[in-house]
Parts: sequence; structure tokens; C-alpha cells
Amino acid sequence: MQDIIDKIKKEYNEVTETLNSPDVSSDPQKMIKLSKKQAELSEAMTCITDYENTCEAMKENAEIVNTETDEELKQMALEENLTLSKKKSDLEKELEILLLPKDPNDTKNVIVEIRAGAGGDESALFAANLFRMYTRFGEKMNWQVKILNSNAIGIGGYKEIVFEINSTGNSEPVYKYMKYESGVHRVQRVPETEKQGRIHTSTATVAVLPEAEEVDVQIDPKDLRIDTFASSGPGGQSVNTTMSAVRITHIPTNTVVSCQDEKSQHKNKAKAMKVLRSRLLQLEQEKHAKEIGDQRRSQVGTGDRSEKIRTYNFPQDRITDHRIKKSWSGVENILSGELEEIITALQEEDIHLKLANQSKN
Repeated sequence: MQDIIDKIKKEYNEVTETLNSPDVSSDPQKMIKLSKKQAELSEAMTCITDYENTCEAMKENAEIVNTETDEELKQMALEENLTLSKKKSDLEKELEILLLPKDPNDTKNVIVEIRAGAGGDESALFAANLFRMYTRFGEKMNWQVKILNSNAIGIGGYKEIVFEINSTGNSEPVYKYMKYESGVHRVQRVPETEKQGRIHTSTATVAVLPEAEEVDVQIDPKDLRIDTFASSGPGGQSVNTTMSAVRITHIPTNTVVSCQDEKSQHKNKAKAMKVLRSRLLQLEQEKHAKEIGDQRRSQVGTGDRSEKIRTYNFPQDRITDHRIKKSWSGVENILSGELEEIITALQEEDIHLKLANQSKN
């Protein structure tokens, strides 16, 4: 433990010293990167200070027990050390968690893509339910949600909806929480149009992409095919006579991105490029994850969009997350944005798996 503490202290001092150097103040990108690293290490440093103070107090109490003749004072020192011993153990566990390898994407904003799957119109309505759930959860977290592109159907659902979620002010980072939502979501309920009361099963796919900056992904303009077309609304009818909608194809990967929600072609193109960069970053990260194989199996939030992760069962008022084999009641509340308990459970399981994986290595 002491070797780890010494290493963190050294790294923290080096980062702080570098931040104060004139060279860094003239390089905004480097300053942002180092400031994030310093903030990350500060949490560990606070824990280390508490841990060292606890160890020092235990040492002083042990000295009292060994040298003091006053029995009452010795008893008090022994009792205090029992309490401090538990605190020391808890701090060691906290440090162990703080020192787990960090997901470099945790601090990023996200782009979320929800697509209706099996189930026709009912799956499109479920996609709209999921969008509302994430919007409400974003409001609770003080995040900002903005639609980038949508393909609505006439009865209030979405065949596809793409939106970004950004942290604001001192709010928690987005990807750190939202990364657990990637995968296939399944709903079991009686649709309003079902006259015989039969339960239908429908699905929607959620992809959570860490937002990529231009420096994260290099795109050669020669690799892009850009098409423009008139925007369309529910049912496919044209809602705009100008060619403001934009479709961008990244030829090497055959990745296609469309955006039509803005009236300006320029704004639609900028939004489409934002989504494209994030998709290409995700492709690169998925390729890397497959290469290192076992790491994906030691994480809960793998981002595998083909994996069935959760079932929303309305007749039994139960939501089950299949990755951690745990269920919750209150489907309507959860679909209204009460996601905290589920995400906390997923984060705890993620930490448990990473600690178990670390102990093997």
C-alpha cells in the first residue's frame, strides 16, 4: 500500500509542478488535460491524507498502550484504535477503488442513438419512452439534452432518434453514468391498439457514444460523400422545400449519418459530422476491445449494442437488468427518469468485476 501511496504523491506533485510552468499556460489543450488529471488525483490525495492521519493516530495510541501506566488512559487508547482500525480498512478499500484503471471516456459528453427494433409501431413508441426516460434522468443530473436527428412516426413514436447529452457547470460527467445503457432494451406490455388484451414484446436498440473531438478522430475530407435532400416528417411527407437535410457517408467504413432537424444545411452538416466522429471513435474502440478480449468480459458497460441488457415488464411491474440478474419494481417511475438505483447497482458490479480481475493479475 505504501508503494502505491508514494507513487500517487509523486505523480500528483509532478502534475501540479507542470501545471505551474509557463510552457503549459500557453498550451490550452495540455492545460485542460493536466487539470483533469490533477482533479482525478486530488480525490486520491484526500483519501491518502485521511489514511496517513489515521495511521499516525493509531501509532500514537499504540505508544500510549505500551508506555502509559494509567489503565484508564490505556483502555481509551485501545478502544479508539479499534474504531481507527476499521476506518483504516475502509480507507484502504476506498483507495483500491480510486486506483482502478479509469475509463478515459468517463469524463466525456455523449451522443445517444435510439432505434426501434422488433415490434412495428409499438417498438417506435417504446423508443420514445426511452428517450423521455433519458431526458428526465438528464434533468435530474442537471445535464443538457439536445436532439440532433429524429425520424418520427405519426402516433408519437420514433423509428430513430439521435441526441446529445452534455454536462453543465458542476454536474457529474455524462458517459460515466450513461455508458451502461448501450444494448437492446425489451418491453412486454399490452399496446393501446390491442383489443384482445394480448401482451406484445418489442425491442429498441440504444447506442451510447462518447462524444469525439476533432483531435480524437482524423477524417480525410476525400473519404466523405455528402448528399443533401429535403427534410421529411412523420409518414415521409416533405416538411421543407429547401435541400437542408444532410447525409454523410464515410466511404472507408461505410458509416452513414443523416441530420435534418435544423432548417440550415450548414447546421445539419455540423451536427452530422459530430455524430460521425463519435461513431468512428466507437468503431476504433470496439476494434481495440476485441483485440484485448478478456477486458470486455471484466466490465459491465461494454457498449455491445447487440446484447439484450434489460426487460421492462409492465404486467408484472418489473424491470430486470440481465447483466447483473437484478430486478426492480415501478416501471412507470423508472421510465420517468428514476434510473439512479439501477445505474448505481451497475457501477457497483463494474467495480466488483474490475477488483476481481485485478486480483487475478
